[in-house]
Amino acid sequence: MPRGRYSLHDPHDHTPLGEEHFHCAPGPSGWRYVSQLTTPAGDHRGSVDLAVDELGRPIRLELHAQSWQVRGAALDGVTWVRTDPTGTHATEGNVRAHAFTGTSPAFLIALTRLLRLTPGAPETRVRLVAFTDPVLAPLTVDQSWALLGSETHPSDEGGLIVDEYQVSTLDTGERHTVHIAGDVVLAAPGIELEDLDTPPSVFPA
Repeated sequence: MPRGRYSLHDPHDHTPLGEEHFHCAPGPSGWRYVSQLTTPAGDHRGSVDLAVDELGRPIRLELHAQSWQVRGAALDGVTWVRTDPTGTHATEGNVRAHAFTGTSPAFLIALTRLLRLTPGAPETRVRLVAFTDPVLAPLTVDQSWALLGSETHPSDEGGLIVDEYQVSTLDTGERHTVHIAGDVVLAAPGIELEDLDTPPSVFPA
């Protein structure tokens, strides 16, 4: 069960956004990721709890940020309920999308499990619902993903396979790379792995 810490920053101007303290693990029915978010000053600012099934579909999502809360799952696309800070008004949403996304590294891992890309294959287009900071406002985005290749790096636990993905945001034309080993993001725009207590989990083929 990997445990560690990511530092988060604005991918455009590199303003520090805080840290994400996480643990995650695959299980008989899929994969689960749980984290606590802190501000640059160290104050609590939210949490992430994401579970996906063995095919990578989100079977449970729970986000908290600034008293806002989102609960969601894959249902007729993706479905969610967003609750306001007072708890008196809830809004429901549904989009014919493949999965959720957001600033947490959890979403990158979950999406690679869903897509199961192979090196050299054409780019795969996906529609996602992003919950944007700081109030978890939903936004539908279209991306294309491609697996550029995999490399084995030496480590204390043996060879560590690192996958390099190319991600394009279709409405803006922005393109970037994401490096993932097992169920840990090594580097991505706005995300840096700062500490890892145990090696990444290896998903079954």
